[in-house]
Amino acid sequence: QVQLVESGGGSVQPGGSLRLSCAVSGFSLDNSAIGWFRQAPGKGHEGISCINNIDGSTYYKDSVKGRFTISRDNAKNTVFLQMNSLESEDTGVYSCAAVPIKLGSRCQEAPYASWGQGTQVTVSP
Repeated sequence: QVQLVESGGGSVQPGGSLRLSCAVSGFSLDNSAIGWFRQAPGKGHEGISCINNIDGSTYYKDSVKGRFTISRDNAKNTVFLQMNSLESEDTGVYSCAAVPIKLGSRCQEAPYASWGQGTQVTVSP
């Protein structure tokens, strides 16, 4: 059974940092893409970052480039999202999602099928 569990959310002041984790079970990261999505209050899901675990290619939404970093620990079957210089606009529920992927495929175009429950990130003074 495929399962994704997010952790690491919380409340921080603008300029602060958080590190989100996405622990996966029931499948191997090796042939998958993992994406991080955000749902702000009153808005739909938006793709923030993703990684193609076959070739290591990554994607970042323009508004988080230079501030967020996605990484993986295949031995622990976990993907991380390091978020620095957080802004109030980063507030939302962050979810990770997974899908099998092929070498060279763009993770931001993958049809994510398995989702975690999400973790709340709140950035406020």
